[in-house]
Amino acid sequence: MKESEYNAKEQIPNMQLVSRLSYLMDKQFRFPGTNFRFGLDPVLNLIPIAGDMTGLLISGGLLLAMIRKGASNKVVVLMTLNILLDATIGAIPIIGQIFDFFFKANSRNIRLMREHYLENKHQGSGKAIIVWTVVIVVVVLIAAAYGLWHLGAWLFGMF
Repeated sequence: MKESEYNAKEQIPNMQLVSRLSYLMDKQFRFPGTNFRFGLDPVLNLIPIAGDMTGLLISGGLLLAMIRKGASNKVVVLMTLNILLDATIGAIPIIGQIFDFFFKANSRNIRLMREHYLENKHQGSGKAIIVWTVVIVVVVLIAAAYGLWHLGAWLFGMF
């Protein structure tokens, strides 16, 4: 494990286990001949449903451990969004497996926690983030429904 990347365990009490699990899930292995690292998360996601659920449960457990360390509401919201994005896109066949090699939610959450504790970033409420996330999700769903409506009209117009 790189100490420079995971030095939060020295600064934040009892973070060693959380840092190690994060490293195991996101960066434990390296493709031979490259510097590209990956962990158990994309490997577990090769197992349909069970792999996705296992990764989600481990990430959720890491989030709960970080919440117990006194993370602000804003950090908790950002961490939760990372986990939900990883779980949602990771559940899509083929695209999700590729996505999991690049989007490392646990490492992102460790970085957020380190920034919170060591640099006093991400303080305060996460209400604005929640509102913007809901707005974006609603816009995407409306756009998808609109596109599906026109796709259906085009398909039925062919017959």
